[in-house]
Amino acid sequence: MTDSMAVAFLGTFESLRMGPTFARGRRDQRAGHVRQLTISGSLVVALVRGPDDPTAFRARIAMRSFGASEWARVEQDLVAEARYTADLLAGRMPPGIGAVFAAAGLSLVPLSLDEVAMDCSCERWPMPCVHLAATCYALARSFEEDPFGIFAWRGRSRDELLLHLRELRAAFAQKSIAPESEGYSSANSEISSGDLGNPVDFWGGQELSLAPTGGRPGAVTRPDALLDQLDPPHLAHDGRPIVDLLRPAYLALPEA
Repeated sequence: MTDSMAVAFLGTFESLRMGPTFARGRRDQRAGHVRQLTISGSLVVALVRGPDDPTAFRARIAMRSFGASEWARVEQDLVAEARYTADLLAGRMPPGIGAVFAAAGLSLVPLSLDEVAMDCSCERWPMPCVHLAATCYALARSFEEDPFGIFAWRGRSRDELLLHLRELRAAFAQKSIAPESEGYSSANSEISSGDLGNPVDFWGGQELSLAPTGGRPGAVTRPDALLDQLDPPHLAHDGRPIVDLLRPAYLALPEA
């Protein structure tokens, strides 16, 4: 938990103007009189035994947990900003994370005492008593040591939050790759469809032919035309090119 957030958290309770009570609570917390502190969804419970107490008293501070839809909206916003996800997965509270919750209309820390409920088994009045004051300081310190405690108080445990962030980040990465894959598949689809286009267009509009044709398409009208289309072999017989020797034989073939 950032220092500014811890200050805001304590400021909500110190706004009660109960200076002596909170001064005593701070001393008791520093002296180790908060013997046990547990944080769960919406509820903090501490056992506090001050120097003048015959026994330990149970102090409780309750605050509303965020609902599933509220957490889903915040988690989407956290994943959209890579630095938030990176810090949280590394076990750090990202600077400025309060703005993400504020954009969703939420606040990690209670903004007023109307958002919290407090009681203590000491049943002393007025409330909050010194045991609750000590619990507030112990809670703020625990948030500084483990920033995920504030998330747990708002209804999202460390393991659950990190699991959701990993899943959302993987889905986000897959979604960003999908358009490229779709474009690749579309291109492959065009090629595999067999429509390769007009080969005349591919060769710059020049028509291809092996020989002058007539009659049915592709029919060769001159049997010896093939000899003129191929490169002549470097062969000769009695000084005559081999092509000249072969031509009479080709001309004697029946027309295809």
